[in-house]
Amino acid sequence: MKAMKMAWVLYVPLKDRLRRIDSLKTKIFTLGCTQRRCVLKHLDIERVKKFDYCLPYYMPLNPPDEKYDTVVDIIYPLEPPERSSVINHFFVMQCFADDLVEEEVLPEDEKEKFKEFVKARVRERKTELKQAREARKKAIDDMDPKKREAFENIKFYKFYPVKTPDTPDLSNVKAKFINRYYRDAHYLM
Repeated sequence: MKAMKMAWVLYVPLKDRLRRIDSLKTKIFTLGCTQRRCVLKHLDIERVKKFDYCLPYYMPLNPPDEKYDTVVDIIYPLEPPERSSVINHFFVMQCFADDLVEEEVLPEDEKEKFKEFVKARVRERKTELKQAREARKKAIDDMDPKKREAFENIKFYKFYPVKTPDTPDLSNVKAKFINRYYRDAHYLM
């Protein structure tokens, strides 16, 4: 985090900003950038991308969304190779193969081979997901009880600017969603 100029910064509520920070009893920290604003304005694209992916990893005890488990990415060996994403429902796979034949992307005699290829990839993906689920469950079961309790009691706050005469009204656009890693906040402030 030091290389990225990021640090966990003590959150000081607006009403306590004029007090000494030592006297506060708060335990709320926010991820903040310690680099000066003038430098941030002139960053090159590579550095900006590093900041985009610089989020700390949070492993919630509840499993991730299952809606991504039905998509299988495939590359079928043709001239040129056919790249696709297939939803692993039997009916959808049948229609997908028929559509590729109608669009003349896939020859008629390759249709059955393609279906078998897709079924094999779907089976592989299902076993990968099952192994990942089992590994996740094992990691949670082997976790230290104190650490597990801390994960269960963790709360996320999402802060919006305080309404002042110079700022626009944000009450209509406040959302609990944080990002793809943290999902939703428990509290909006």
